[in-house]
Order: sequence, then structure tokens, then C-alpha cells
Amino acid sequence: MAKETGLGANFYLDGYDLSSDTASLSSISKSIDTLPMTGIDKSAQERKAGQLKAGISWTNYFNPTNSHLAISTPPRVDRIATYFHKTTLGAPVACEVCKETNVKSKRDNNGSYLHDVDTLANAWWLDWGLALTAGKRVDTGAVNGTGVDFGDPTPAAYNFGLQAYLQVFAFVGTNITIKLQQSNDNAVGDPYADVTGGGFTVVTAAPNKERIATARNLATKRWLRVVSSGTFTSCTFAVAATINITDMTI
Repeated sequence: MAKETGLGANFYLDGYDLSSDTASLSSISKSIDTLPMTGIDKSAQERKAGQLKAGISWTNYFNPTNSHLAISTPPRVDRIATYFHKTTLGAPVACEVCKETNVKSKRDNNGSYLHDVDTLANAWWLDWGLALTAGKRVDTGAVNGTGVDFGDPTPAAYNFGLQAYLQVFAFVGTNITIKLQQSNDNAVGDPYADVTGGGFTVVTAAPNKERIATARNLATKRWLRVVSSGTFTSCTFAVAATINITDMTI
């Protein structure tokens, strides 16, 4: 695969599109704390894997009608931050359930007014997955989305379930159901069928967001797509998913 730049990225927070207001993402990180367990008979430290850590930090331009509304009053509840590396199907996407821990405003001597924002993942690790929508998707009726290929799994590689993340930016209507479907071969010989546990809560308003996780022992197929149905005029949303390749609890 060829090298890529960070041009053309998108960044979303709780159903707000912060892409045009984001100057930079200074950090998208995930790590594992280590627990020292060195015996007295060892001449070097022994360690075991400990708690998982992650976070996303970024800098926003001041926009009182968009980014400022999203970040200025950090809520005590969880947020969902989503970074689309490109707005194309199958592009890498980083998602986290997080607490917004810090908003620092600064007015530089050149006249610019910026916000530095920090988040820390809460309860779960940061997921790197693939885009199941090409950035933001606008549905004006029931749609069977285009399938995304997660690659040919080795035996038992896709037997540990998945996580998926939804961002809803705009909604007109009564309700919309958004869910994942899967196939072994993009419906060439294996028709798409619903992923067990792969449906998001019915959406009735925007902005909105949600993380879902299937059972940890669910066998997942190679191809995933997003389908929508319901009573609505228009819905603008984005979805990404991560298929687990290990049984490590996240």
C-alpha cells in the first residue's frame, strides 16, 4: 500500500462535524500500562500488561455556531470522538468513547483564537477500524449501503465480534433504523444478512451518537455494509466498525 498524507480527513464529536474547524489533531494514542512484577532472582525488570489507555487531542478554531457549541462545556457523560483518515469507504477510522477532560483557549499575538481540547478513553480502548460510510452519508429513504472488504481472514481470525460507532449530524422525520449486515463474498454467493447485535438504537433526533458491541465470541464475515430503514425524509450520518482479531477484552 502506498504512503498517504493526512489531507482530506474528517473529525466528528457527538454528532458535530468539527472537520472545517479543526486545525490539527496533535495526538491519537492508545497504549497499555505495565505492571512491574520483578522477582528478587531477576537482574532486569519483569512486567505484565495492565490497564488500557487511549485519547485524542486536537486544536479547534473558534466557531461560535459549531465547534464552540460542541466543546465549550465539557459534559460529565461520555462522548464519542471519530477520526476519518479519508472520506472514502474502507478508509482507516479511529473511534473512542471518552471523557472530555480539558479545553484550553488561547489568543495568540497574531490575532488567532484557538481551543486545545483533550479527551481520555473511558471504559474501552480506542478502536482503529474501517469506514462503512464515505465520511458523512445522506439517506433520503431506505438504503442498502455498499459493502466494505475487511480482508480475507485467517482461520479463527474473525471469531471475536466487533464494535461499531455511529455519528448522526442531521435528521428530518420520525425514526430511522441503522444496522450492519455481513457477507462472505459481497453477496456474490452469500447474501447479506443482519449482524447479530449489529443494530444501533432507533434514531429520532440529531445530533446523536452511539457505540455498539456484539458478543465477544461472534463469528464475523469478511464484508460489512450499513443499511437504513424507517420513516424519515433525510438523515446525515457516519458509521465505522472494528472487527476484533483477538479475544482480548477491550
